[in-house]
Parts: sequence; structure tokens; C-alpha cells
Amino acid sequence: MIDPSLSLAISVQSNPGVFALLLGSGVSQSAGVPTGREIVVELIRKLAALKGEDCNPDPEAWYKSSFDREANYSELLSEVAKSPAERMQLLRVYFEPSESEREQGLKLPTLAHKAIAELVSKGYIRVLITTNFDRLLESALEGVGIQPVVISTEDDAKGALPLAHSRCTILKLNGDYLDTRLKNTGDELAQYESSTERLLDQVLDEYGLVVCGWSAESDTALRRALKRCSTRRFSTYWATRSEPSPLGNDLVTFRQMTVLTIKGADEFFNERRVSMIVRHSLLEFSEYFRLSLVVC
Repeated sequence: MIDPSLSLAISVQSNPGVFALLLGSGVSQSAGVPTGREIVVELIRKLAALKGEDCNPDPEAWYKSSFDREANYSELLSEVAKSPAERMQLLRVYFEPSESEREQGLKLPTLAHKAIAELVSKGYIRVLITTNFDRLLESALEGVGIQPVVISTEDDAKGALPLAHSRCTILKLNGDYLDTRLKNTGDELAQYESSTERLLDQVLDEYGLVVCGWSAESDTALRRALKRCSTRRFSTYWATRSEPSPLGNDLVTFRQMTVLTIKGADEFFNERRVSMIVRHSLLEFSEYFRLSLVVC
């Protein structure tokens, strides 16, 4: 059997600009940007401290015992910070590096972000969809001299250049952490504005897709969009560290996705079989592929 990552590398190299990336919080995790679950644990610790109680060693178990329900990111955040502006202010500390964190290289573009920027700079990837609030993709792209078109609000979607005329477009489905219109709660994640939804539908219809770092758990509107698009113009690949959840498996079946088991986003976007797309000539690529077949 040919390794699916080889098929992906061949497809991306032979179809420059045809594949879009769908990136979730797992892509930013190694930068020290917390996932939703990690933010939940931190908020629970703060709640426990305010109540004068010790929630260790299991903050989520303490929360369930104290409030008689499982800790849920969107519900907890909406209760702790009532308005979108308050939630923005609460969350920004998780995305902006302190002086100490900057010295440690935290909350800065990771190897994955830099590899993605390299793919964009060579023209292999032009559309990036992300559920993340951070600006690590933007920073990595600026590092290679690219100013992307960033769409994070309904107004952005209405006024953006057509995808075909932009060197790189980032569609930030849940917003930007410096904008008060973040989508965090279950209600906010249940539906996108009409212009954003039309643009997302266009990408899912016209482009192939590589998914990485996304769990499919919270983003109801995104799951609905993936199922709404029934076309199969190009392949969909899902790079994941573990078996997709039942919600994820439903999408895998519906879109006939190829699942790639990876160690993490940094390794996936920098392993030789992917990075060879931009670092080797077509002749070297073909030779490596021939040798891989012999080995397999």
C-alpha cells in the first residue's frame, strides 16, 4: 500500500493552489497557545480559587462535583464572562506572549506555521481556513514577505478580493482575538453570517482540503457546512493524532476522507514526505517516490 502522506504530497505538488488547509487549535498547541480544554481547566482553577477551594488533582471532576454538570468550554466561558467584549479581554492573555514567554519562544509561530508559510510562498497553498483566534499564521506569512487577506468578520467577507485574485486568504471562522465579535459559545458557533457561509461553501466546493489540529467537536456550523457540500472535486485528508470522535468519523464517512495518523502538526508539516513538495525538484520528488514504492 502507498503511504497516504505520499499521495497527499503528490496531489499538492501536482495541483498547486488547489488544496486549502483547515487548521484547528492543535496547530498552535506547541506554541503554548492553549486548546479549549486547557482554557477550561484554567478557568476552573480560577473559580476554585475564588471559592477558596482546592480543585486539584482533577479540576474537571471538582467542577462536576460542585456544579452537578460536566465542564463545557462555551458554557463556562459564557458564565464567567457575560459579554463578547469581556470574553475578548479574558482570552487575550492566552494569545499574547509575555516578555518571559517571548524569550522562551512561546506564543510565536511554530514549525508548522512556518512550513505552511513556505507552502504559501511557493504557491502550493493559497487558502487557509482556521477556527483559531491567534495571529500566528499571519506572523509566519509576514516572515516570508506575504501580507494575507484576512477575513474574520461578515464585513471582511463582503469586501474581500475574490479568492482567485489573492495570493493568500485566511478565513478565520470564529474571529480574531482582538475583535469583540469572537465566536465562543455554543449559540455563537451554531451559525455563520451569510457572507462568511457563502465563502466557506465556495472553498469546500472548489478546493481539496487538508484538515489538521481540528477535533470537530465544538464547531457546529463548520460541521454542517462540510456535510452540506456533497461535491468531490478533489480529495479531503484529515491529519490527526488520535482516532476521530464519533462526530469526526461521521464527517470522514460522508466526505470519504483519507485519515492520516500523525505525531503532531509540527512533525506533519515538516516531515520529509510533505516538505519535499517545496524543497525538492520534480525529478528528486519522483525519484524519492520511486524508491518509496520499492521499500513498501
